[in-house]
Amino acid sequence: MRATVEAVLAKLAAPGMCNPLDDTPCVDGAPSQDAIDHDTRTTAQRQHDGLLAGLRGLLASGDLGQHNGLPASIIITTTLAELQTAAGTGRTGGGTRLPISDVIRLARHAHQYSPASGRYPQAVFDNATPLALYHTKRLATRGQRIMLYAKDRGCTAPGCTVPGYLAEVHHVTDWTQCRRTDIDNLTFACGPHHRMLKPHGWTTRKNTKGDTEWIPPPHQDNGQPRTNTYHHRRKTPPPRRR
Repeated sequence: MRATVEAVLAKLAAPGMCNPLDDTPCVDGAPSQDAIDHDTRTTAQRQHDGLLAGLRGLLASGDLGQHNGLPASIIITTTLAELQTAAGTGRTGGGTRLPISDVIRLARHAHQYSPASGRYPQAVFDNATPLALYHTKRLATRGQRIMLYAKDRGCTAPGCTVPGYLAEVHHVTDWTQCRRTDIDNLTFACGPHHRMLKPHGWTTRKNTKGDTEWIPPPHQDNGQPRTNTYHHRRKTPPPRRR
């Protein structure tokens, strides 16, 4: 691995390459002598910028293909209020929290999706409730998968810490019963927990708040429904003072 990294950084971390301070950073070919002369970064800073540019280029190339039904890409969720005020944090599909300033900066490199592009349907909200995201096919659409990153953030099984990047899409009410793939009937589940959902085993349902409840078999805990607050720790009420 070290030999590979050395070869990549010899190119991308050379003086004048991938300098974010340049108006038009050189990421391909050879940098100009002016770019080299005005590069005041340390070796460590050049290596950081070179590695970042290389990874961005890999994501943008599309060579990584699909991951869990979506193109391999950075997925970040946040609120409109946080974007408008440029305050708060965003959350990646892997669970990493980023300052809004970093989210806005990353958005400059993002692919723009819209209904006109045909890439995936636009998410429609009404007081934070997604509307009109359903179809009659079994597999979730790209738009529905994106929506689950905002709704669930990760596996909804009680106590599970698996983030959205590593989760699968599960029909809360089995598709064979409803023949409808509605965003309100979808949830994230990691592979091991997804396989626990079967007849006479664990089942799922949505509560009145829209959270996914996991119900164990009757012989476990009298079938008490459970939810997962790990990915939404702000929802958990603070402990009462004694």
